[in-house]
Amino acid sequence: MRVVSLVPSLTEAVARTVPGALVGATDWCTHPAGLDVVRVGGTKNPKTDRILSLAPDLVIANEEENRAPDLDALRAGGVEVLVTEVRTVPRAFTELDRTLTACGAPSRPRWLDEAEAAWADPPVPERRATAVVPVWRRPWMVLGRDTFAGDVLARLGVDHLYAAHAERYPRIPVDALRAARPDVVVLPDEPYRFTADDGPEAFPGLPCALVDGRCLTWYGPSLAEAPRVLAAALRAAHR
Repeated sequence: MRVVSLVPSLTEAVARTVPGALVGATDWCTHPAGLDVVRVGGTKNPKTDRILSLAPDLVIANEEENRAPDLDALRAGGVEVLVTEVRTVPRAFTELDRTLTACGAPSRPRWLDEAEAAWADPPVPERRATAVVPVWRRPWMVLGRDTFAGDVLARLGVDHLYAAHAERYPRIPVDALRAARPDVVVLPDEPYRFTADDGPEAFPGLPCALVDGRCLTWYGPSLAEAPRVLAAALRAAHR
């Protein structure tokens, strides 16, 4: 089986579970460290000719991360494309199982069982908190409706204030974000790399939780540690 992955989360999952299956991945596929495969460009602008030259049996993609015209071009080149849709934690487990099976996994990996167990009883605070969750700056963009990261936070006792917004990643002026007075501002280090010196200063007087973006937005082996890591970062914001 020759697989090209256009999704960082799935790249890590396949590399961990079916060693040797991956022949190509995006420039953003950073895990596992030292992954030695052909790089095929970004998630939004993959080099379809390079992918086709690898003669993959399967390309794995995601409906949010990858563009339909690119996937159509791959199909037109005779390549099978598996497109995942992951907007909740339970759906992540279903789609991971489906993807790994399609990539030739002989059995369900232990890390996936461990991840499901971790999310079956995640650490939840006594009192639920409200949050705004910026994912970009210049312009400011936040989590809106129907997102995987939003579901992750909800399962950890955090309700983000734009969950009912018409858009999935709305642009909201920072003064409006401050005026919403959330209990906490959640600042991940991807896709925008928020840091202690870049982000919190925009929200004076509000607790800010700097969180691991991989734990918040990736659906792969990191799901096993995500509840613990994220809960710790959220608690730290209120100390």
